[in-house]
Amino acid sequence: MISALRGTVLRVSGSSAVIEVGGVGFDVTLTPAHTLSLRVGHEASVVTSLIVREDSLSLFGFVDHDSLDLFILLTGVTGVGPKSAMGVLAELSPAQIAIAVAQEDDAVFRKVSGIGPKTAKLIVLSLAGKVAIYAAAPPVAKHIETTVRDDVLAALVGLGWNEKAAEAGLDAVLLHAADDEAASVQALLRLALTELGPRNPGGAR
Repeated sequence: MISALRGTVLRVSGSSAVIEVGGVGFDVTLTPAHTLSLRVGHEASVVTSLIVREDSLSLFGFVDHDSLDLFILLTGVTGVGPKSAMGVLAELSPAQIAIAVAQEDDAVFRKVSGIGPKTAKLIVLSLAGKVAIYAAAPPVAKHIETTVRDDVLAALVGLGWNEKAAEAGLDAVLLHAADDEAASVQALLRLALTELGPRNPGGAR
C-alpha cells in the first residue's frame, strides 16, 4: 500500500501530477487547487490512497490526513466513486463537509458533478456521526490568528491569484512556517508568494 509520497514534481496538469520518488514517477490524481500549489522541479509531499481495480491501479493524493479520511469515508458511500469523492473535496473543505452533514444539507453535494439528489442524501445519511470532529478542526496544522491568514489570503487574491490556488499555497506554507512567521502578515505573505512561484495571476502557467 502506498500511503504517502515525497519527491520531485516532474509534471503538473489540471487534476494530476507526476512525482518522482527514488527514480520512479508516480501519477497522482489531485484536486485542481492542490495541483496549482505545486511547482515543477520542486519537492512535494502528499498523503495518498491507492485504489485497486481489476484493470487499473489509481493513486489519489491529498494535502493532509483529514482530506484523505474524508475521501475514504466518501468512497464508502454507495454510488460515490473516487472521481466523485475528489469532486466533493475540490469544492468543500473537511470542515464544510462536516457542517453540511450536521445540518443535513444535501444541496451542497448536489452541486458536485456526477452526484445526483439520491446520492447526495445518501452521503448525508452515511456520514452522519462520523465527521463531526472535522467541523471544529483548524484549517491548517499550526495555530494562527484567523485575521492574519485572512489578511494574507485577501492580499494574494488582490494581487490577482485564483482564490483556491492562493488558499492551497498559503496552507502549504503554514504547515512548515515558524510561529513568528505565521503570526506576521508581511512574513507570511512573503512565504506564500515564494511558495506560489512566478506564475501569472489566476494560476495560469
